[in-house]
Amino acid sequence: MHFRHDGLYASRRSPVMARNVVAASQPLATLAGLRMLERGGNAMDAALAAAIALTVLEPTGNGIGSDAYCILWDGKALHGLNASGRSPAAWTP
Repeated sequence: MHFRHDGLYASRRSPVMARNVVAASQPLATLAGLRMLERGGNAMDAALAAAIALTVLEPTGNGIGSDAYCILWDGKALHGLNASGRSPAAWTP
């Protein structure tokens, strides 16, 4: 597959892929997720690529101490994550 992200269209619309979508508050983070998909990554790979890019592109809104929300379909079941708020003081990995 080959995708063009260089302003092929006259409008400011983001590239649309047939079976995938990446959404982020910063266009370059979205592009990082799209590039991960075009290189064969899955949805989790794309989400991580976008999130990692956001730590650089929007450092005040991302990183350690931020909230995390995720809805993930793994092909069998729908999973939800609400990782907002403070962690318990006694929590260990």
